[in-house]
Amino acid sequence: MKILVTGAAGFIGSAVARTLASQGHEVVGIDNINTYYDPNLKWARLAENGIKRPDNGGSTTPCKPIVSSRWPGLKFFRIDISDREALPRLFQSEKFDHVIHLAAQAGVRYSIENPWAYIDSNIVGFLNILECCRHWPVNHLVYASSSSVYGLNECVPFTEDQKVVQPVSLYAASKVADELMAHAYAKLYGLRCTGLRYFTVYGPWGRPDMAPMLFASAIMHGEPINAFNNGDMIRDFTFIDDIVAGTIMVMNHAPKANSHGVAATVYNIGCSHPVKLMNFITALESALGCKAAMNFMPMQPGDVYQTYADTTRLETEVGYRPRVRIEEGVQRFAQWYKQWDAQHQ
Repeated sequence: MKILVTGAAGFIGSAVARTLASQGHEVVGIDNINTYYDPNLKWARLAENGIKRPDNGGSTTPCKPIVSSRWPGLKFFRIDISDREALPRLFQSEKFDHVIHLAAQAGVRYSIENPWAYIDSNIVGFLNILECCRHWPVNHLVYASSSSVYGLNECVPFTEDQKVVQPVSLYAASKVADELMAHAYAKLYGLRCTGLRYFTVYGPWGRPDMAPMLFASAIMHGEPINAFNNGDMIRDFTFIDDIVAGTIMVMNHAPKANSHGVAATVYNIGCSHPVKLMNFITALESALGCKAAMNFMPMQPGDVYQTYADTTRLETEVGYRPRVRIEEGVQRFAQWYKQWDAQHQ
């Protein structure tokens, strides 16, 4: 199969592209490699997949790919999903069987400071993906939604049939909009779409703006951890390997049309074993062999008290089973982080 993975330099995207390529699929990865966080980390993820950074520092043209040295079937284009010329050219020339759309402007708090970035990427960019999938049909579009869509919902665990009409950040609102847009395209054009509501993904090569990486960095360098809501928060931490396995399983299980003729669905994808934030920090302290200094702070705008995924639907319909418990996941993440940190001092 030929699969497009957007956000291929990102945390989840690079891991999905690597797994698909190792399974023998033909994979095309795209990413704009923006400066939301350090582009060097993004190029390092690509290097893990055999994608060498160009000698000119990373400047590439949308029409010229970089072919992986590890898997000849994997190639990378530096393309922004909102580029209404480059993306259609790519779809027209490559003719994909499936699309796994993981590119987005991420981050809840950043959306308060830079709202336009979320409209450009998560709304305009997603519309561009939908239009390309419409004009150059694919078997299945799998796209990243987020647990953030549940917003002010207080009934836990979160289930897919709960209404998602109370987002508390523009990031969350953009993901709700993506789900609605996908549903409309499924109805209008017969596009089969599945949205995945990811729950607090962590592991090696993680995003530096997310809590696990922020905590690990602070602990290793003797800096205080900012624990919001005075540390009284609960998160459904999900290890990257489980996320990748579940995403690929979903790709191979395109939804069937319902009674309204709409082949679109959404799934929660998480661990379903939420952990208190302070317990996660304790486990990370143990794995890193250092004690954390704590800076207790009030709840930040856009944050929620807890996330807790009910993954029954994904387990029943697709066969998803998260396998990595928090103790093992934190150990594996800490082992990687210590090596990464030592290399970048």
